[in-house]
Amino acid sequence: MGSGDYRRVERAIRYLETHFREQPGLEDVARAAGLSAFHFQRLFSRWAGISPKRFLQFLTAEYARGLLRESESVLDAAYGAGLSGPGRLHDLIVTVHAATPGEMKAKGAGLTIRYGMHPSPFGACFIAVTGKGICTLSFLAGRGIGEAVGQLRSEWQEAKLIEDAKATGDTMKRIFDSSPQGNAIPLHAFVKGTNFQVKVWEALVRIPPGFAVSYEDVAARIGDPKAVRAVGTAVGRNPVAFLIPCHRVIRKTGAFGNYGGGTARKMAILAWEAAKYRRSAPASRPTGFFVKLRKIQEETESETFFQ
Repeated sequence: MGSGDYRRVERAIRYLETHFREQPGLEDVARAAGLSAFHFQRLFSRWAGISPKRFLQFLTAEYARGLLRESESVLDAAYGAGLSGPGRLHDLIVTVHAATPGEMKAKGAGLTIRYGMHPSPFGACFIAVTGKGICTLSFLAGRGIGEAVGQLRSEWQEAKLIEDAKATGDTMKRIFDSSPQGNAIPLHAFVKGTNFQVKVWEALVRIPPGFAVSYEDVAARIGDPKAVRAVGTAVGRNPVAFLIPCHRVIRKTGAFGNYGGGTARKMAILAWEAAKYRRSAPASRPTGFFVKLRKIQEETESETFFQ
């Protein structure tokens, strides 16, 4: 899939966010994406494996609230079984390795970091890899690679940085390969963070694709139910997007919440995963093609501290 495909998908989602009161039809949304209804249908079939009408059902607050309810029992099993438990055959297995206090103090001295820019189903990505694991993964979202490298340098000031897209390309393919064969070997994230942040990130990698949890649920899972705001901050500071799936944390109201790569991208990732791994929306599907996002917008404006 080309990056142009995702840009059109995001354009469609943004159009729905701003025109939901008009209840737009398929042709309206397709036109906003710069395509005919026929080609818009083909684009979604290629990108998500389902029709745009089905895809957009996964974007509603009603679906998100149902997803939170459905996820409870699945997550109980996932958290209880751990990373090697049953039901994770089609899931990317990720282990989180935290930098030691000594490694953080050294600011990357003696560390070689290889980085590159690559396409993904959700736009261009910047990735940086060390011998200990992936230390950075972010969606460029309009940024240039120079800005991404500058941020990497600020985080690992003494490390040796090498642009090596060939080395990072294989890792990128594995991250976005949804087949069981592609996910057979675990990937490692090498992160810097407080003990609390790392604890949150370790909790996130246990959330299977196609499911979602609330910030309150994450706080409860790590044994600190009152730390909801701190959980939101930790989620927002995740240095390895998608791999540590902070996009799978949404508000308990069904609002998707903010995201470092943009709210539309978060919605697209969640819907893409639902299409790939779940294939069906709840029985109480909204009628018509349009998506009612008024509630989402109101709650996003009033609760901006979550990322």
